Amino acid sequence: MENLKRMIREVPDFPKPGILFYDITTLLKDPVGLHGAVDALANHYVGRQIDRVVGIEARGFIFAPMVAYRLNAGFVPVRKPHKLPAEVARASYHLEYGSDALEMHRDALEQGQRVLIIDDLLATGGTAAAVAGLVEKLGGRVAGLGFLIELEGLKGKEKIGQYEIHTVLKY
Repeated sequence: MENLKRMIREVPDFPKPGILFYDITTLLKDPVGLHGAVDALANHYVGRQIDRVVGIEARGFIFAPMVAYRLNAGFVPVRKPHKLPAEVARASYHLEYGSDALEMHRDALEQGQRVLIIDDLLATGGTAAAVAGLVEKLGGRVAGLGFLIELEGLKGKEKIGQYEIHTVLKY
């Protein structure tokens, strides 16, 4: 996995001073990097009977459909408010600088379906916890959460520790 880490650009002081941003666009443009990242996310769940893969806006949209394809599962987008056209369920959550919300179509899941949640980054865990709650609210069973990157120092796993968590790269 060190080869994948080398493909990620580190941008200091973005989006504000003191933040080190891990830019995955440099990994995504490389065919070997893209394949390696998707394989590392998907292979962990092969044979686990995943029905739906939920991708969290925005960078979760990059990986989740490819993982869903590999697992022969459906893809479900979770979006910022007012982006989905049909009836939605909403989950609000707190950020270090305020609050936000995400929405999923109410008919995206069927009762008891096994759902894998995919995003690019696990930081504080607030977004992932909100999406897991949304999945359960709509009748799905969270089969796991997969992330390309985990920022271990932010202890996001503590908020979602009741679920199986798979991270490819740790910083």
